[in-house]
Order: sequence, then C-alpha cells, then structure tokens
Amino acid sequence: MVDELNEVECNAIRVEVERLRLEHRDLEDAIDALLSVGAVDQLQIQRLKKRKLLLRDRIAFLEDELTPDIIA
Repeated sequence: MVDELNEVECNAIRVEVERLRLEHRDLEDAIDALLSVGAVDQLQIQRLKKRKLLLRDRIAFLEDELTPDIIA
C-alpha cells in the first residue's frame, strides 16, 4: 500500500498513529487509576476498554497501510 501513498500522506498516517498510541496509553493509565482507587464503575471501565480496543484496531490498520505489500 505504501507504493500508492505519497510522502505527505505517509507522514500524515505516521502522525495519526502516534496520536492514537498516545490516546491508547492515556486510556490504559485511566483504567489503571480507576482500578487502583477501588471505587470501580464497571460500566465506565468497560467503555474505556472498548475504546482502547478500537484504537488498537485503528493503529493496526494504519500501520498496515504503511507496510509495503510483499508478493511471495
């Protein structure tokens, strides 16, 4: 897929991936903080975990866009 993207598009994808990774780490920290407090709102934690999974999937998709296709 990289062959079809120009340098500007590749850089934009890299910036987006880094932003998503940061958000993913922030969600992990938020989940850990909620669990360590003890007063756990399970619904809120489930929502944060779901958002975290969506971010992980989006990161994987974008990283795949940056990976060149290898024809075996």
